[in-house]
Amino acid sequence: MSILKSTLAAFVVASTIGGATMAAAEATAIRCSHQLPPKHHIAKVIDRWAEEVETLSSGSLDVQIFGANSLVGARENILSTAKGDIECAFSVSFQWGKTLPIMTVTVAPFAFGNLDMWRKWPESEAAGFLTDKLREKGVQNLVWLFTTNTSVFTSKGKNLITPEDFAGVKIRGLVPAFNASLEALDAAPVSMSGSKVYEALSTGVIDAGLTDVAAAVSRKYYEVQDHFTVVPVISVYFHGYMNPAFYDGLSEEQRAALDGAGKKAAMWAIAASEEAAAAAPGTLREKGGTVHTATADEIAALEAIMRPAFDKAFSGDDPDSQKMVELIKKLEN
Repeated sequence: MSILKSTLAAFVVASTIGGATMAAAEATAIRCSHQLPPKHHIAKVIDRWAEEVETLSSGSLDVQIFGANSLVGARENILSTAKGDIECAFSVSFQWGKTLPIMTVTVAPFAFGNLDMWRKWPESEAAGFLTDKLREKGVQNLVWLFTTNTSVFTSKGKNLITPEDFAGVKIRGLVPAFNASLEALDAAPVSMSGSKVYEALSTGVIDAGLTDVAAAVSRKYYEVQDHFTVVPVISVYFHGYMNPAFYDGLSEEQRAALDGAGKKAAMWAIAASEEAAAAAPGTLREKGGTVHTATADEIAALEAIMRPAFDKAFSGDDPDSQKMVELIKKLEN
């Protein structure tokens, strides 16, 4: 009898394992690559998004997240997804570079200082326009993940607060249109990646930095700068996207699951980014920094000079860029 029971038990276990294996095999695998370390607040949102996709698809989608460049490098994510080497990836807006420069529209000075802009963004005409342009470039957009609108100008000796404070200052630049806004302040922008700013500050290549306030802590700018002006001058976002052929091959229910999870994740990212940014100014003070949070009047004085210069440089003669500027202004109203 004991042998019979053991045999039956083994059969039940085997059947259960076999059934689970078959269920897993029936689920459509989605490999998603991103560059963020596991503890980054947006990496955690991406993990939560993946779980929500699986839930909303009733397990028919198996979302596999590969962070920290463990599947594909950050510079290869877009091309690898477009080619179909992987199904899905997440990139920061800057990484589109010259391929789709209108993706950098959120660095328009002070345009996204109000988080209501980001709450409205996923359903906005501006987001829809970018989604169409992304499709033309070979990817299907899935989700917008706001990362920060709490920037900081870092400096040594005094805070950079008024337009006059920037005159002659060599400062970390970003994309050409934003650099034009810094030049309007008579500053001298020097474009470089975030990973190079610390060394540039420590060696005097630049006098001042510009970054997300949380990054000023994580990158230890307080070791080479002692003044920090917190100001909502730029906004940065990650976005998730998929190979179009793969996306089109999914069922209507599966595409609905991706859409539903994307809308939820967009709101989760806002909350997570608010929390991540809230603690950073206090940490900078604890490290000995002099922290100034820009007032409404100080913001207005900078915006009056920087925004027109950005809009002019961003728009140029390109109809798509001109339309993006119009759509952002519409979203602001």
